[in-house]
Parts: sequence; C-alpha cells; structure tokens
Amino acid sequence: MTISLKRIHHVAYRCHDAKETVSFYQKVLNMDFQLAIAEDNVPSTGEPDPYMHVFLDAGMGNVLAFFELPTQPDMDRDHNTPLWVQHIAFEVDDLEALMAAKAQVESFGIEVLGPTHHGIFKSIYFFDPNGHRIELAANISTQEQMTALHEVAPEMLDEWAKTKKAPRHAAWLHDLSD
Repeated sequence: MTISLKRIHHVAYRCHDAKETVSFYQKVLNMDFQLAIAEDNVPSTGEPDPYMHVFLDAGMGNVLAFFELPTQPDMDRDHNTPLWVQHIAFEVDDLEALMAAKAQVESFGIEVLGPTHHGIFKSIYFFDPNGHRIELAANISTQEQMTALHEVAPEMLDEWAKTKKAPRHAAWLHDLSD
C-alpha cells in the first residue's frame, strides 16, 4: 500500500504564552481559535510535562498550533540558522490584499519588511510575539512559469547537491524581480 496524504493536519510551534499567542493571531491575522488541549503528561511518551496546546484556523483546512511548556527551559531559536530561514508563510489573495495586510499589521505597531519580489510571488515579513517569522505572500506567477520551474527542479537539485552553488536554471526569476 502507498501512503496517500490528504493535507497537512497541523503544524506546531512552541510559544512563550498561549493566551498572548492566540490573541496575536486572532487580532493581527484574523485566525479563529479552534480548540485547546491541556495535559499533564505527554500522550506519545507518557512523560510528565504539563502543556497547553492551542489550534488556530489558518484557512482552507490549514491549522497552525502552538505549545506552551511552562516547566521546560525558556524557548530559544536555532542560532546556527539565520532568522530569515525558519518562517511560517501564508498566502493572501492578491497584491492588493498583500498591501492591505501590510497596512493592517503595521497598524498594530509591528515592523514589516517588504514587499519583497521573488519573481513568482511578492511577500511581506514580520515577527509574532514568540519570535517566529511570518510571511504573507501573493502569487503573481503564470502557469507557464510554474511549469518551467517544475521541469528544472530535479536538475537544479542535482547540481546543488554536487556543487553547493546556486544553479542558473531559473535565473530568469531574478529578471522578473525588477
């Protein structure tokens, strides 16, 4: 039997404060708070480790979850990974929606970077109260561009694996960024 995935059930991150985190995502990104699960023991391991696990509706069946772990050492980031690498990216309808989202996020006093042009989408970036980088992206690609990128992806990955240098198969993306 072959595994057949339907969708991502949820993606979970750690947070400093579950209530503050839920409030941020409700207020800033208009996410609905779906449910909370709290336990004194970890179900998968049986370890005693009280936690609050909160789930937010990120749209179209996507769920973003967070764990507050009060008995664990303070959360921190992976200092060997640049801040820009690990992020949560959400899609918005179009460029108009992206710019409206930027204005809304900034209205809460949150610093926003962008929009940044990635050739096939434009995006903005900001941080949640836990230090997680959030990206909002508006697709601007054509089907032809996406087909071309899909076709060269295996060659690009093979070249990268051998050289660890950026392959030029999709260099045309940078021409679209102007």
